[in-house]
Amino acid sequence: MAGTMRALSISGVTRGGEAKLSEVPIPAVKPGWALVRMRGFGLNHSELELRRSEICADYIKKPIIPGIEGVGEVAEPGDTDFVAGTKVCMLMGGMGRSWDGSYAEWCLVPATRMFRIPDAACELPWSALAAIPETYYTAWGSLFEGLRLEASDTLLVRGASCGLGYTTVQIAHALGSRVIATTHRNKYVEELRRFGADEVVLDDGSLSRAGVRAHKALELIGPRTLQDTLGCLWHGGICCDTGILGGVFTLDRFDPIKGIPNGCYLTGFFSNYPTQEVMDALFAFVAKHGLEPFVAASFPFDRLPDALALQDDGGFQGKIVVTFD
Repeated sequence: MAGTMRALSISGVTRGGEAKLSEVPIPAVKPGWALVRMRGFGLNHSELELRRSEICADYIKKPIIPGIEGVGEVAEPGDTDFVAGTKVCMLMGGMGRSWDGSYAEWCLVPATRMFRIPDAACELPWSALAAIPETYYTAWGSLFEGLRLEASDTLLVRGASCGLGYTTVQIAHALGSRVIATTHRNKYVEELRRFGADEVVLDDGSLSRAGVRAHKALELIGPRTLQDTLGCLWHGGICCDTGILGGVFTLDRFDPIKGIPNGCYLTGFFSNYPTQEVMDALFAFVAKHGLEPFVAASFPFDRLPDALALQDDGGFQGKIVVTFD
């Protein structure tokens, strides 16, 4: 497909208020890839980190169109097994870092990173579908692959007042688990209860000393609080480290012999390996339980800079999504 499209292309550190859409060529289809007409995408913390600093790293293709996820319709399937008009989602695998991502009207996607949206979910509006792929997949993988969550478990979600946190609370509640959610701010307590938290704890950094206990723990703040979260596990418990909201990316002088309680387990979840089978199960669960993504704000694509500015400012709850006319 010849012509140009609007996109956000960056080569250096870019604040939301400084972002500008530009005209770039529509990418040409190549073997193993399909061209998708974008219908929506969600904003993610990793894209914020990309704009803030990671863009300077040598391993980032520059210039790059950011965006690690999106939803849309197949326009030109090329030699892939997809059919034109199929509703699809795409996520991860270098999207928005090694190859151009979703902050554009059209996106060229490898077939291995594109997944059909099941019929049961196709009736959802694009604004809702746009909030699902990365956030729900990360929550799903953390809960069921990382933590092997069961209905009989008590789950601790540390750092729950973020888009991923609300989603994990929602899924765990729908499964039937008892959910303890933490936040630093009183103003998020009622919203967390609305999404299914049975108990909300104001986090002062010392949950283990406060007596908080759970079978499973999802760590979204990251290495900054991981040691304390491990101390909240009952014997036989599992902690899955998935987030980096605390701004600390690695553990310093961590002694696993002393740091991991006897009989407990530490794992992690990296959302780089989705499959059609997992995405089918995820969308089926969403449809079965009538789950609705927590959309903090929805912007049309021509107001993408405003959406990025809101992301920079923080203070919102849920997921920011961008949709196309």
